[in-house]
Amino acid sequence: MALPLNGVISYTFHAMATDPLLRKAQADVVLQRTASQLHELLQEACLSLRPFPPFPNALFTHAIECESDSAGDPDRGCVVVGEDGELYELEFGVDHDSIELTGSWDPVTARKEEMKKLDLHPRDYIVYAYNGLMAVTEHLLEQAEGG
Repeated sequence: MALPLNGVISYTFHAMATDPLLRKAQADVVLQRTASQLHELLQEACLSLRPFPPFPNALFTHAIECESDSAGDPDRGCVVVGEDGELYELEFGVDHDSIELTGSWDPVTARKEEMKKLDLHPRDYIVYAYNGLMAVTEHLLEQAEGG
């Protein structure tokens, strides 16, 4: 039997005990709702942070690193939150096309900084978004103290 609870259908213990897929479906809804709420909070916080800080040792990128804690994927690179409040994987490299185009090796021209938007499962998004929100909040507090 489903009981409405704050606009969300909540199932009785008996119903979930007899249908494990119902429990999983409800857990998926909770994860998705939490991820969506964190996304909104992160975007609001990033819009409040002006000027948005440059990423350490980056020449062109403004972003803040989101630590993954133990839930991170070891194959995933550096995850950052951008000025728009979205999560990206930040990659540094050499732009070989610009070297060929200019015919010279200029460290600034040859530097490649690329932010690739991440599409994460809600359980992974929650960890990165929460850590990103904490990092952005620290910057906002520092900004408030300094200004």
